[in-house]
Parts: sequence; structure tokens; C-alpha cells
Amino acid sequence: MEIKKVDNGFGVAPQILPGDLKQIAEAGYRTVICNRPDGEGNDQPLFHEIEEAAQALGLQALYLPVESGKVSDADATAFDETFDAAPKPVFAYCRSGTRSITLWSLSRAGKMPLADILVATKNADYDMSGVVRRIANQGKTPGEAIDGKFDIVIVGAGSAGIAVASSLQNRAGDLEIAIIDPADIHYYQPGWTLVGAGVFEAEETVRTLSSVLPKGLHWIKAAVAAFEPERNVVLLEGCRAIQYDRLVVCPGLKLDWHKVEGLVDTLGKNGVTSNYRFDLAPYTWQLVNELKAGTALFTQPPMPIKCAGAPQKALYLSADHWLRSGALDRIDIAFYNAGAVLFGVKDYVPALMAYIEKYRAELKFSHNLVAVDGPSRRAWFDQTDADGNTTRVERRFDMIHVCPPQCAPDFIRVSPLADQAGWVDVDQNTLRHKTYENIWSLGDVMNAPNAKTAAAARKQAPVVAQNVLADMGHKVAIGHYDGYGSCPLTVERGKIVLAEFGYGGKLLPSFPGWLINGKQPSRLAWLLKEKILPPVYWQAMLRGREWLAKPEVVN
Repeated sequence: MEIKKVDNGFGVAPQILPGDLKQIAEAGYRTVICNRPDGEGNDQPLFHEIEEAAQALGLQALYLPVESGKVSDADATAFDETFDAAPKPVFAYCRSGTRSITLWSLSRAGKMPLADILVATKNADYDMSGVVRRIANQGKTPGEAIDGKFDIVIVGAGSAGIAVASSLQNRAGDLEIAIIDPADIHYYQPGWTLVGAGVFEAEETVRTLSSVLPKGLHWIKAAVAAFEPERNVVLLEGCRAIQYDRLVVCPGLKLDWHKVEGLVDTLGKNGVTSNYRFDLAPYTWQLVNELKAGTALFTQPPMPIKCAGAPQKALYLSADHWLRSGALDRIDIAFYNAGAVLFGVKDYVPALMAYIEKYRAELKFSHNLVAVDGPSRRAWFDQTDADGNTTRVERRFDMIHVCPPQCAPDFIRVSPLADQAGWVDVDQNTLRHKTYENIWSLGDVMNAPNAKTAAAARKQAPVVAQNVLADMGHKVAIGHYDGYGSCPLTVERGKIVLAEFGYGGKLLPSFPGWLINGKQPSRLAWLLKEKILPPVYWQAMLRGREWLAKPEVVN
């Protein structure tokens, strides 16, 4: 028998035998709930047999039979009351375990976030998509009412979502388009690196979301709880149902700060900072400006992450300031990278290595940050060798810039749209979902093997807009995305290595080599980053003006 641990208070399994109670007791469970009616199968023991074996081991046994395929609201209420009153942890079983875990899921509705319930059940190998609407409706059977219907629904109002909405409107102004996002604020995240270097003020990177949304768009200010692609429905928190003809999914990704032990408790103090948060980027500059001697660490987690060059950008700009201020000789710099290379596209590595040597930065590959103790200024890393063996190493710091582990949002990872790794499963050329033909995805959340950058989203948005309209019968050619991504690597104040590449690391420069040679540091590339790209972002990308972003057409 295999017990599926759902969380610390609940476990589940298919039909058990009296002899299995010893294993259940040894696993620490104190209550056993049977959700299978006696006599459902010829080979199942009667409940009183299970009860006798349980009581002999000091376990409480309870009988809450539920007919297969007919978990009622009353059944869920009875389970809720029984579960809450029972000694924990609780073990439950039925023929396959599905009824038991369904009852648990419905009983937790309103007591746990929907995404947490779905994550827990998915991790136990049970799919609760069939009852997701009931869970969202506080565990009760909802009506079938639709709260809104649109030609196109876009999930996420970040750079990708607004860009694709604008591109759609510019191509077909009569569409009914809704965009779903609970945020009030829109950020220009590529600017946070320069905030952390004292080049930009944080206020330059933020605007109200309402001010950047395209006019005529329906903004649904709510969080997405789940997807029902078989019914063409996006389910919002509170069990509101939004129906679509076509769906575009681009909510960005989740910064998993809690995955590093102790990190959340010390962010923004004790020398612990990150340019991956709007409110912390100014603290980065404060630390850099104040540090005159000591140890500065910079970290990068396992891929994928948004803007893979950002962790080392912070290093270069900080070291450049210390060099210019005369403090570099008194500061030890180390870059702790969970990966095995400095940058994933080898053509740019020589130029970057020249700066690593210039700043005398120590490179620590295959070192993943796992814990931080801010007050004692210590960090711990798991070092993995070539044979896969892991060793825990400790390092003291005066300042540490952390890039957090990253993953798809929970409501994406547990949805039918996700692949095994939790990312939206798309064709890498058309960005259309591989299973659901009326769904597309772009930006950081989809699984095409490209760099997760704003520049990538800028090129993806017109492709998705064109392909959605082609599917709707508009006479436009199918667009293909070539994997383009751009990473302006700020190697010093005033110079950038402009990395531009597509699928497979193919170089895709936007400018002729005599103007900007991406393999070498360039002052013109810095001008592009500092002066040109911010207005391009606000005035062009978010308004559907496709400068250097026209889709590649495949006939």
C-alpha cells in the first residue's frame, strides 16, 4: 500500500486491508476515515473489520460512505465537520482514493487558497479539475451562469498582455477583448537594474495600470483561480466564470522567495537585497554606495528565470562603481551561479569574462543559494559536483544580491494548460497551445525554449495577435516566432554587451555590426538601454507599434 501524503494533516490511499493499519499507524496517522460503502466490491473488507484493526492499534476509525461519482454537498459538509473534529493527521480511503481526496478538497474550500488545494492534490497524483468550480464556490455546487463573454480574453496585464491586446486592437478594432489582472500598478521591470545602480529613480519605472491599458479594453480586476478549457471558461476567484472564444495566457511568472530558507525575513535589511523587486532596487544602490570594504555576493538560481543576465548585471554595475570610487581593492566579489556557465550563448562569454577578470570577481558555478541568515550575514549554498553529489557550503557577506528561484504561477502549474514542468505547453513557432487550439501563450509563462525577457515578449505579441486573427478567419498569414530575446548586459556604467539571440543560441542582431557589435561592449548600446528603450516600451510596445517586431510570415 502506498500512502499519498496530501499535506501534514491528511493522507489518502485506495482500498486498504486490515493488515495495512499497522503501516498507517507507523506513519503517524491517528484517524482513519472510510469513504467506501460496504458491499461495493466483492473483494473489499467490511468496515467493521477495518475498525477492529484500527482500534487495536489505538486509531480512531470513522465510516462516511459516499456513492462513487456522486459526492454531494451534504457529503462534503459531513466530511468537513468530521475532519475538523478528528485527531490529526487523518488518513482516508475509498476504492481509488478519489472520493476521499475530493471530499478533502471541498472541505478545505475557503480555508485554503484554491491554488494550494490543487497543488497539494496534484502532488498526490489526483486531478481535481472536475470539481474546481465547486472548490472555488466554497465547496458548494455552483450554478452554470456565465459572468461575461468575450471574443478574446487575455490573462495577465504585464508587458506581454498589454502588447498583445494593443496589437490585436490595431489589427481589428471591432473585437470585444477582456484583460484579467488584479494589479493596480504596471512596472517597467527592465529598468530596475539601473535603479539598483543609481542611474534611474524607482518612480521612473512605474505607472498606474489604468493609464497604460488600451482604450476600449474590458479590464476585469480580479485574480484567476483556474481554467476550464473544455468549456472555454476562465474561472476567477469567487467563482465568477468568464467565457471566451479565444484565450491568450501571459500572467508572467512567480518569484519564489520562500524557496530560500530565511530569505523573506531579511530582504531589504541586513545587507540582503534584490533588483527583482521594485521596492528593493533602491536598497541595492544604497548598499553599493555605502560599501567601502568587505564581501559582496551575487547569486543566480537554476534556470529558467526572467532576464537571465540580470543577476550578473547587478555584479558588473556594482563593481564598476567600486572601481570608480577606489573601493574595489578592498571588496571581495563572488558570483554564485547554480548553472555551469556564465552565459548561455557562448559568443558573448569572452567579453563578459574580460569584465569578470577586470573586477576580480570569483566565479562559483554549480552553487545554488538555499539559505540566508541576515543578522549573522551568512549564506549557504548547495554545491553540486560532476557526479551529482551535493555539499553544503557557507559564506559570510557584507552585502548579498539575490536572484530568487522562479516558476510558473500556481494556478498555471496545476491547470490543464501546463506541461509536466508546469509551463503553458505551446508550439514554439506559432505559440499556439499544443492541445487546445483556441489558446495561445506568450511571455515568461510559456514553455518555448527562449530567453524570458521583455524584448522577447515584444516580438511574440505581434505573432500571437496575427495568429489569433488568422484563426478567427481574418485574411492574414500565420506568423512564426524565431525565439528572439535580447539581454543588454550592463558591464559598466556607459557600456553594454548587447546580446541578441534566438532558438538554439542563433545570433539575431537588430543592428549592423558597424553600428553595434553585440559581442563587444558598446556605448551606443548603453544609450539604447538608458534613453531609447524606456520610451519605446511605454509609447511603442504597449501601444502595439511594432518597431523592429513585425512577425516573420510563413506561407
